[in-house]
Amino acid sequence: MIRIETEQNIEVLREVARLLWRELEALHERLRKLTAEKLRLQGADAQALQLEIDQLKELLARREREIFGDSSEKRPRPAREAATEPADRSGHGPREQKQLPIVEVHHELPEAQRDCAQCGGTLAAMGQQVEEYEEVTLVERSFQLVRHRRQKYRCRCNGNVVTAPGPARLIPGGRYSAEFAAEVAINKYLDHAPLERQVRIMAREGLTVTSQTLWDQIEALARHLEPSYNALRPRVLGSPVVYADETHWRLMGQEEEKSRWWVWCVASDEAVFYKLFGTRSAKAARSVLCDYRGIVLCDGYGAYEALARAGPAITLAHCWAHARRKFIDIEPHYPQACEKILQLISKLYCVEREASRLAFPETEERLALLTKLREERSRPLVEEIYAWAEEQRQKALPRSGLGQATEYLLGLWKGLTRFLENPRIPLDNNAAERALRGVVVGRKNHYGSRSKRGTEVAALFYSLCETAKLAGVEPRAYLLKATHAALREPGTVTLPHALRA
Repeated sequence: MIRIETEQNIEVLREVARLLWRELEALHERLRKLTAEKLRLQGADAQALQLEIDQLKELLARREREIFGDSSEKRPRPAREAATEPADRSGHGPREQKQLPIVEVHHELPEAQRDCAQCGGTLAAMGQQVEEYEEVTLVERSFQLVRHRRQKYRCRCNGNVVTAPGPARLIPGGRYSAEFAAEVAINKYLDHAPLERQVRIMAREGLTVTSQTLWDQIEALARHLEPSYNALRPRVLGSPVVYADETHWRLMGQEEEKSRWWVWCVASDEAVFYKLFGTRSAKAARSVLCDYRGIVLCDGYGAYEALARAGPAITLAHCWAHARRKFIDIEPHYPQACEKILQLISKLYCVEREASRLAFPETEERLALLTKLREERSRPLVEEIYAWAEEQRQKALPRSGLGQATEYLLGLWKGLTRFLENPRIPLDNNAAERALRGVVVGRKNHYGSRSKRGTEVAALFYSLCETAKLAGVEPRAYLLKATHAALREPGTVTLPHALRA
């Protein structure tokens, strides 16, 4: 019997896909006929029957698109917009490599080839004139076994023996350095390479090691960095506006312990904090946000609504990108209706882009300009969107894709329009979704965590690495700086922002 999960032959997989597709089409046709027969027996009129069948076709088409279709939300821009805002095009010439060290290699003509072909004389160097070209090359990573020899000292009285100190060690009595542990952590949580894959790569480079040994190093590294990780949440929650989102994660322990966990993300413009829980409830959201008082920008998930209802501390603002996504999904089935709403939402974003291109030295001046632009140009667009949505609510079937997308928009209307009241609130929650991108890629590569401690270590390194990227600091250099500071003085907090100066 063929197992799709392990089959490697592309031709076999292609044939399986053909068979599944034919079976799916047959089931679709059978379902359509049964639905039509059911409605006929219930005495539905022809128009209602056709509406139900059309809705069923739309649902099936959406399921097919989710499985086989392109997941991109990009749409073609109108010609006039493309003309006014030309995209930056990268040329075909060499890119400037500002971060690479430059090594100069001087090539000289061998003595035997310095005879002149015209007169038989000797060729001489033309001063400093040379012909140059650049070449990017690779210096292979190498592992070294460093043997530390700590000299012992004694007095002639033999009453005092002193040993020269060595560098602080990641694990007392351990064999691997902090640099090695940081390399493993970066490879897993920033470059998404599973530990078993790293073991194979290291074996090709001459190092024999096990995945358990690699895990021991990053787990020890996480213990030293835990104070810095814990200091990130107050840094994030100190912002007047935070972004919140969540995505699933897998805990792979014993067979009976396998379950779906959730990565909760709360972010500001300068820092990100992750925490993993075995639930997606309001209790988990409250644990992440603690006693935060301010504006939470999120999607329409009910856990955030429950927090907002529990007290006046949190004010919810909702994401226009999520509302737009609902109409992107159904656009193939309602092209005319969706074209209208998507154009209006696009114009909202044009206002934001115009404000972002105007640079002002003072933040308050920029906020004042944004407030004016939104009042003059965004508010009329929002009113037009609301009128369109009310019109669609009267015409669309409640269970149709258009009906559900419209209800989602109107159901979150108060939070969606809150950006008009506060210029600090952006249009969407894309900052949190960008922060979760690395988590999602890592989940696809190494599937999740093997233990509860694994979830804690993953949350720590994702938080520190993503925050370092936001701060414009190289993550590997930051981890090493923070680790050495913690080794010298346990409990030291080092955030990436301290390295920017």
